[in-house]
Amino acid sequence: MTDIAVMATGLRFPEGPVVLKDGSIALVEIARGTVSRVALDGTVSVIAEPGGGPNGLALGPDGMLYVCNNGGFAWHEEPGMIRPIGTPETYSGGRIERIDPRTGACTVLYESCGDTRLKGPNDIVFDRTGGFYFTDLGKARHRDRDQGSVYYARADGSFITECVHPILTPNGIGLSPDETVLYVAETEGGRLWGFDLAEPGKIRSRPFPSPHGGRFLFNQAGYQRYDSLAVEASGNICVATLMTGAITVISSEGELVESVPMPDVYTTNICFGGADLQTAYVTLSGIGQLVRVPWRRPGLSLNFAP
Repeated sequence: MTDIAVMATGLRFPEGPVVLKDGSIALVEIARGTVSRVALDGTVSVIAEPGGGPNGLALGPDGMLYVCNNGGFAWHEEPGMIRPIGTPETYSGGRIERIDPRTGACTVLYESCGDTRLKGPNDIVFDRTGGFYFTDLGKARHRDRDQGSVYYARADGSFITECVHPILTPNGIGLSPDETVLYVAETEGGRLWGFDLAEPGKIRSRPFPSPHGGRFLFNQAGYQRYDSLAVEASGNICVATLMTGAITVISSEGELVESVPMPDVYTTNICFGGADLQTAYVTLSGIGQLVRVPWRRPGLSLNFAP
């Protein structure tokens, strides 16, 4: 696309963009261990320094920022590119954190679900009741990797439950406009799944051959890996697609709508903003940029967005 506008450069593997009330963008810099703010003039400042690997980000009902912290990555750097390559010796465990955007104060809400430790929380979405779903992609090691899960939790730290397990590298997560379907993008399989919801935090499980109760919606030929996602007002699902470097737009019926190319193989996240929600903010993580793109259709307004 020729109408991509670069808002900020020099970011350290940015992800999780969130539009704030003043029009600035909060995001994480995973390799820097920070939650940062990109002002309208492109100035970057630090909101908080939770350390580890802050990943997914969302605004909650109390105006606080909720962070999926994956515990950290090991990194490979070369001129003009940075990418994660596994789990570092300094891995500090996965957790869900709440951050005050005014003071930067950070509170750990969840480090486990019952006896199960969180391994690599990745992406997050709030429902209209004030609860949130999040993916736990797990961590990869030299000869093995964790099974992934999807969880549902309350923002006050009082309740967490596992909704989906096992699922291979669950990453992006979002809700349909009527909140009857939970969408989950699978990184290594490059697959999009839909989970029909019976009530908040409970799925209507599908029988065999589903490995985890989900409905298979879409994948593509070739080597493509799915990252975070956002939903349009129409119900289309926009999935940031690694390796090809694109935003893949998929209908709720599982049909390809379009593929919007981006100038980075590590195109990781998308969110919508602007008065008409037809501005897409996209993180190009490998090259360290936040960009702004006019979008053909309006995005879905997120719960508790300003």
